[in-house]
Amino acid sequence: MTEAEIIHLLQEYKAGTITEDDAVKKIVDVPFEEMRFAEVDHHRELRQGMPEVIYAAGKTPAQVRDIFYSLYTHSEGNLLATRAEREHYEKVREKVPEAVYDETARMIYLDRDERIQRDEAHKILILTAGTSDIPVAEEARLTAYLFGNYVTACYDCGVAGIHRLFAHLPAIKEANVLVVIAGMEGALASVVGGLTDKPVIAVPTSVGYGASFHGVAALLSMLNSCAMGVSVVNIDNGFGAGALASKINKLR
Repeated sequence: MTEAEIIHLLQEYKAGTITEDDAVKKIVDVPFEEMRFAEVDHHRELRQGMPEVIYAAGKTPAQVRDIFYSLYTHSEGNLLATRAEREHYEKVREKVPEAVYDETARMIYLDRDERIQRDEAHKILILTAGTSDIPVAEEARLTAYLFGNYVTACYDCGVAGIHRLFAHLPAIKEANVLVVIAGMEGALASVVGGLTDKPVIAVPTSVGYGASFHGVAALLSMLNSCAMGVSVVNIDNGFGAGALASKINKLR
């Protein structure tokens, strides 16, 4: 039950349209919905400010549809399903036709919170080393945006042509939080970390040739960064980076 639903319930009780016993029974309902294949957390929005996010990979299209619809009917904030395929999206549209699919980010989402005022003075900047890192970057960008942040992006500015990065120094200086996404040797995070006094969230990607070990080389490089204030999330975890950047941005 959302905060708005609780307020509405109390208003009904005060107006005498429902009894005290009925009001208490509704309020003490379990905070999650048992769906046999999932237990959907309907109190996530109250605790963290955003409804539960669905990880679609490994779920059938029908399962994603039913979970998405459950969240749709029990929450007020923006909805998001990550690592989704078009088959998932087509099923979701059966019950939530206004849902949108982003092919690059592989996300199904519903942007329905018109109350959000995105503060341009506190912006998140997404940087990628190469064009091949854009899918992970778009996952991070869309996540941070749906969490209520003003987000900008600069793509394909890796260290192989470092003058491209320096062209974006004004944007780097203006950003409140930076998300740096790179595969191969993952050097971009250290370079950016040395250029800013703001938090840097590094995202290693699985982009690269054989010895990159599907992102492990970039992960280790980022973990061993000598630049101050660089944190690291898991390989290809654009969602985790976007969510963390949002929390830091709102604190700052």
